[in-house]
Amino acid sequence: MKNKRFIKLLTVLTILLTLTGCTKYGEDKKGNPIKNKETGQQLVTNILCKPTDKEMLKLYEKYNKDNKKKQVKIEKLDDCENMKITGKYHDLWTNIFVKPLAWFIIQLGNIIKNYGWALILATLIIRLAAYPFTKKAALQSENMKKASPELEKLEKKYKNKNDQESMMKKSQEMMFIYKKYNINPMSTCLFSLFQIPLFFAFYEAISRIPIIFEENFLGFDLGLSPMNAVARGDYKYLIFIVIIAAATYFSFKLNSGASMNAEQAKQMNTMSKVMVVIMTITAFSISTGIAIYWVTTNIFTIIQNLIVKRGKNNDQSK
Repeated sequence: MKNKRFIKLLTVLTILLTLTGCTKYGEDKKGNPIKNKETGQQLVTNILCKPTDKEMLKLYEKYNKDNKKKQVKIEKLDDCENMKITGKYHDLWTNIFVKPLAWFIIQLGNIIKNYGWALILATLIIRLAAYPFTKKAALQSENMKKASPELEKLEKKYKNKNDQESMMKKSQEMMFIYKKYNINPMSTCLFSLFQIPLFFAFYEAISRIPIIFEENFLGFDLGLSPMNAVARGDYKYLIFIVIIAAATYFSFKLNSGASMNAEQAKQMNTMSKVMVVIMTITAFSISTGIAIYWVTTNIFTIIQNLIVKRGKNNDQSK
C-alpha cells in the first residue's frame, strides 16, 4: 500500500513538473508557427540566452512588432557562452531541471569548442551518473524474463478464479516467485519516473539554447531537420533517421519478453513496430541537435542492457 502511494505521489509530481515551463513557440498573426526558412527551426519565445543568427534575430524583431504584450526581450538575456544558473526566476521546472542542464551543456561546449560533442558528452556523463539505478532496472528486466515461465503458469492456474481467497493465494504465490528471482517491481517504476523528466529536461534545454542550433557537428547543422535538409537537396541528414529507427527497434527487441505470455509478446511485437514507424516519421522533423541526444541515449541504453545481460549469463554459467 505504501509503495503504491509513493508511486502515485511521484507520478503526480513528475506530471506537474513536466507540464510547467515547457518550450513555447511563437506564432504569426494567423496562428501559424514562425520558422527559420533555412533550417525549419521554430521561434522559441522562452529562450534562455541570446541568439546570434541574423535570420533568427530578424524573426524575433518581427515577432516583437506583432506582439506588443508578449515580446521576447532579447537585450535582457545573457550571451549563451556566459549564461548563468542564477538570475531571473522562470518557473519550478525550468529553474530546477532545464536551466542547470542547459548551463552544463554550454560549459562543456565552451571547453570542447563544439556543442555537438558537448551534447554527446553531457548525455553520457548524466547516464553514467545514473548507471547504478539504470543497471538495477536492467537487472530487474532480466530477472523478469527468467521468472516469465512460472508467472505464466501462475496465470493459467488461477484463470477464471476471481474469488477473494483465490486472489489472495495468487498474490502470495506471485510474491514468492518475485522473491525467488529477486524481483522488485518498485525499482522499475522508479527508473521509469526518472527517465521521463530526464528526457523532457534534455529536450527543453536543447530547444531553448539558441547557440546549439547555430553550430555545426561533423558537417551537420545542429539546427537543421532532415526534412528541410532533403528539401535543399542535402541527403546526408537521412542517416539520423536510419540510426533512430534502428536504435528504437533494437531497444524494444532487447527489452521484450519480460514476464509475457505468447499473446502479450505478440502485442509487444506489434507495438514495437508501431513505435519504430512513429519514431521514424518524427525523426524527419526534429533538429540534428535533438537527434544526437536521442541517438546517444538509445545507444547507451542498448550497450548497458547488453553488458547487464552478458554479466547475468556469466554469473549463471559459473
